[in-house]
Amino acid sequence: MTENKCLNCNKTDEQTPLLSLTFKGEAQHICAQCLPILIHKPHMLVEKLPGFVPSATPPHEH
Repeated sequence: MTENKCLNCNKTDEQTPLLSLTFKGEAQHICAQCLPILIHKPHMLVEKLPGFVPSATPPHEH
């Protein structure tokens, strides 16, 4: 059985709730603490998701 881990911080689903996502047909997981990185700073995950090229959309203001 494969252990589910956050793609960014490597916490397991025994340590924290994980959200499931797919990328290029592969199941991945991310925790709630790291989800803002995927949303607001996706360039920080390029090395952890091979083939991921974030859009060049300028950051938005809140």
